[in-house]
Amino acid sequence: MDRLWHKDVLLADAESQLQISGQELARRTAELELLKSSKAWRLAEVCRRIVYKGLLRRVGEGSAVKTAIEQLQSGSVSPTERLPLLISQSATIPSVPQKGTSDPLISIVLPVHNTPRSWIADAVGSIRKQTYSQWQLVIVNDGSIFVETREFLDKLDDPKITVVALTRSGGISTATRIGIDSAYGEYIAFMDHDDMLAPQALQSVVEVIRRDQPDILYSDETAFSDLTDKRTAGYFGTPHFKPDFSPDLLLSHNYITHLLVVRKTLIATVGGPRSEFDGAQDYDFLLRLSEQTNKIAHIAQPLYHWRQSDQSTSLDTGVKPEAHARGARAIRETLQRRGIKGEVLTANAPHFFRVRREIKKDPLVSVIIPFRDEPRFLQQSIGAVLEKTRYSNFEILGIDNGSVDELTIEIMDRFETASARVSFASYDRPFNFSELVNFGVSKARGSHVVLMNNDIEVINGDWLSCLLEHSQRPEIGAVGGKLYYPDDTIQHAGIVVGIGGYAGHSHKHKPGGDRGYLNRLNIIQNVSAVTGALLMCKKSMFEEIGGFDAVNFGVACNDVDFCLRLIESGYRNLFTPYALAYHFESVSRGYEDTPEKKARFKREVDAFRARHAEILEKGDPYYNPNLRLDVEDFSIRPLDND
Repeated sequence: MDRLWHKDVLLADAESQLQISGQELARRTAELELLKSSKAWRLAEVCRRIVYKGLLRRVGEGSAVKTAIEQLQSGSVSPTERLPLLISQSATIPSVPQKGTSDPLISIVLPVHNTPRSWIADAVGSIRKQTYSQWQLVIVNDGSIFVETREFLDKLDDPKITVVALTRSGGISTATRIGIDSAYGEYIAFMDHDDMLAPQALQSVVEVIRRDQPDILYSDETAFSDLTDKRTAGYFGTPHFKPDFSPDLLLSHNYITHLLVVRKTLIATVGGPRSEFDGAQDYDFLLRLSEQTNKIAHIAQPLYHWRQSDQSTSLDTGVKPEAHARGARAIRETLQRRGIKGEVLTANAPHFFRVRREIKKDPLVSVIIPFRDEPRFLQQSIGAVLEKTRYSNFEILGIDNGSVDELTIEIMDRFETASARVSFASYDRPFNFSELVNFGVSKARGSHVVLMNNDIEVINGDWLSCLLEHSQRPEIGAVGGKLYYPDDTIQHAGIVVGIGGYAGHSHKHKPGGDRGYLNRLNIIQNVSAVTGALLMCKKSMFEEIGGFDAVNFGVACNDVDFCLRLIESGYRNLFTPYALAYHFESVSRGYEDTPEKKARFKREVDAFRARHAEILEKGDPYYNPNLRLDVEDFSIRPLDND
């Protein structure tokens, strides 16, 4: 039996040596096939099965050797395909947690392929320095031919490290699946061969596992380069601070990336990474995983350090065009699995996408515009909707709050005469914006309503369709668009709860062409709230939660309060950068610049803080506690020791 196993080792070594010719390799492969057909080999196979079953009882299900044996014995693998399945595994059985402990074992899967010695040494060293001790490291050598890589792995002598050596590269997904199969932890952490973990990474993960028992965990990260000692706000490299789980952001971009930790039983349910998506295999994997659970935890700490290299998408998003194409394919398959009709387009940059959904049944949409005089803006607002909107099934309902200007009356008459789409209703009571909105919705005939300020001027012809494609979704609450000031700077791109002790607009005053923080100005995403200056939702849903609160928030805070109540009712709110408009802001009622207005504003803010104390305390889930709350530009909060 020793002689036969020695043949395996010779074959594995032979393929990895460049000096061996293809003819010699073929000869040795044929010899192996003869050996495998012998009685001695079959007897040895029985012995191996007995030993293997004993090993399983000690370390649990899951082994790369098991996978290879099953495939080799199945008869479905041709002789020429068998050699790459031969695996040599060098490891003793790692120590396992003592019985009765509540500490989960975390298995870290680390595929390597021709990795520079210094990089893999950094990766392994960062794992050995973990403050949490219950870990297993599974390194899958994906057919490396670099001597420095192989020598480093050969010299590893650690009972907590398992090295699985593949004789030929099968690609990142194959290597990862074999690593998962060889892992026996309750949770699997995924790591790239050139990256590092923060010392407290696994400890932070385990603390969340103990508390919440999630199926999926992910953390913030930093991107760093060996070419610079750059630090941002005291952080090692450039930090990527992420929101809590945002399903629509994930359909726009793989914002989760690293550190990713997944319960192993969930992986067994969906299957591991798929080779046909190599380059975007982690994106496809995440999309499939997220369909099976809502127990997804975000750790708002940079626990992972992502090395930027010449061939890394973290440094140049255009370096791997095939990865972008496979990412788009992953989204298309996701839409098919979920029964969603639509198309996948490239957003503004590689690896960023736009899912454009098919609109169902072309429902009637009511555009509600409260106003009092300001005839120039009324003309501009209604005129732009009529002239530019390509979606055909809509009506405009103007809510007049006591206009007296003769030109305003003339404009109203002119619009009603010229277009059957336009009508006006009078609400002649003291100004209360929430009452005006609620009155307008009650008069609307459409199944969807757009709340539009009279100082809004829509820009693009498909603005309404871009809102409606999301408003029609049963899980979506309020949908808001991208608003600009007249000078083409950003006025609104979603609302962050907690800024200034209340709420603030995302990326306010950024240049109109700015990408925003991690490209957030250019992709569809979930947000806690959107402005009532341009907001679409289902009429039935508006009525279901009682509309705007006219008692506590007659002028201010009403839109944010409305959106947060939608979340409390189980809906998600959404920002789309594809519905564009100018916002001339507070034209009718002016700014909060008189003692009376300031006093009223304070009362409303105080009422908001009392009602929504929990989210103000915990923080906006679609923001990040490491970002500042005193500005609206996603600035990073410096570390205390910076």
